[in-house]
Amino acid sequence: MRQETQCVHQGGLPDAATGGINSPIYTSTAAEYLDREQVPYQRYFNTPNQAAVVRKVAALEGADDGVLFGSGMAAISTTLLTLLRAGDHAVFQEELYGGTHALVADLFQRLGIGFNFVAMTPEAIADALTPQTKVIFLESPTNPLLHIMDLRRVADIARTHGVTTVIDNTFATPINQNPIALGMDVVVHSGTKYLGGHSDIQCGIAVTNSALAGQIRHQACQLGGSLNAATCHLLERSLKTLHLRVERQTNNAGQLAEFLARHPAVARVYYPGLPTHPGHEIARAQMRGFGAMLAFDLKTGDLSADTVQRRLRLIRLAASLGGVETTICAPVQTSHAKMSPTDRDRLGITDTLMRVSVGIEHLEDLVADFTQALDGKSAPDQPLI
Repeated sequence: MRQETQCVHQGGLPDAATGGINSPIYTSTAAEYLDREQVPYQRYFNTPNQAAVVRKVAALEGADDGVLFGSGMAAISTTLLTLLRAGDHAVFQEELYGGTHALVADLFQRLGIGFNFVAMTPEAIADALTPQTKVIFLESPTNPLLHIMDLRRVADIARTHGVTTVIDNTFATPINQNPIALGMDVVVHSGTKYLGGHSDIQCGIAVTNSALAGQIRHQACQLGGSLNAATCHLLERSLKTLHLRVERQTNNAGQLAEFLARHPAVARVYYPGLPTHPGHEIARAQMRGFGAMLAFDLKTGDLSADTVQRRLRLIRLAASLGGVETTICAPVQTSHAKMSPTDRDRLGITDTLMRVSVGIEHLEDLVADFTQALDGKSAPDQPLI
């Protein structure tokens, strides 16, 4: 099946009782155990509703199996704690989601796990490897500057050294990029974003081969970051429209990036679909679409990020992303607030940087809202529509 069809049909559960076309919601947290090989229990990550979602996402990513979690950070932390132990070493690119960066910086030293944050190049990753390195962790495109990593080259480096690769594919989604086909080992998502897609559920997932999925599931049972049946149902329902949503959002983002790049108040736009983006050619080679996330810096002057955001009337000010509505945030106040000012400055995460999650609205309405906000045609603090 092609992805559009997989979104709708893959992983669904037959409803023997009614013949209904939607998966039943299995709410029981207590199940009879005699004469049963496996007893469903949410914290064991083995319920029918969890399995339905895993099958769908695994199919979309080209994976064998996976584990569904209560948040994206639960997926990331459980995967890393599965693959690493005291005395091991891991390599992380330095531009990461702030929560991932904070997890590594705060926890790994206490656990006796060595790590390096390195520049966004395969060469920097290769140079950081040691005999103790067990994991390379990536994002591409990155949060928030949309940098692109050559995933095939990193996969080759990792394979040569016997290192497991993990990539956060949240920004790209399985619709625009499938890292396993490019040689990556484990793909994680904050399903709160595009997989859920409506800014109303929190979840995460890790998909990989059967052997690694079994190891992650074993660790997950001990850590307990599971997802309940009702939220699994909402997630499975949302996944049915994933392709439609992401396709529309990606188209909107590309045209909005071009508009912002031409605006005199904008100093720079970060979007891999622009030919001026330094990772454009690599993105063309490894992505089917360039994604629905972009960022831009304002030119220094009287116009601040705070003023622009307060002038927006349609586009919402929100810290999350991936929903059907277009949202905007300042990373220094949201996704990367936990990162030190020194680290933010080194990476180029400035006070004038704004990150945009582009939704499914009509493009002309989005352009009109940015136009009036950047041109100063509405007063700050004007109420939203």
